[in-house]
Amino acid sequence: QVQLVESGGGLVQAGGSLRLSCAASEYAFGTSAMGWFRQAPGKEREFVARITWSGSRSYHADSVKGRFTIARDNAKNTVYLQMNNLNVDDTAVYYCVFYYSDYSSHPDYWGQGTQVTVSS
Repeated sequence: QVQLVESGGGLVQAGGSLRLSCAASEYAFGTSAMGWFRQAPGKEREFVARITWSGSRSYHADSVKGRFTIARDNAKNTVYLQMNNLNVDDTAVYYCVFYYSDYSSHPDYWGQGTQVTVSS
């Protein structure tokens, strides 16, 4: 069982920044891809970003490209989502996800989620 624990959510004003962190089970982190999804009230869950196990490649949704950056520190078994220039449309529960490999098409495990609220 892979355990994912997110942190770093909170309330921020529009234009501000937050950094989310996700700590993963040590034994699971080594060759896994990691990512972030989000779900806003009344909307479907959507992809935000993904990073390969080595960190050499990352992918971001068009809606966050240029504002959000995914990164990982394999020595700390942690993946991050740096969110800059936040706007009210970024308000959502953010979920850390784990993929068994870089080639997995769907997440294999989900974290419990962390709330991000952006005020105008």
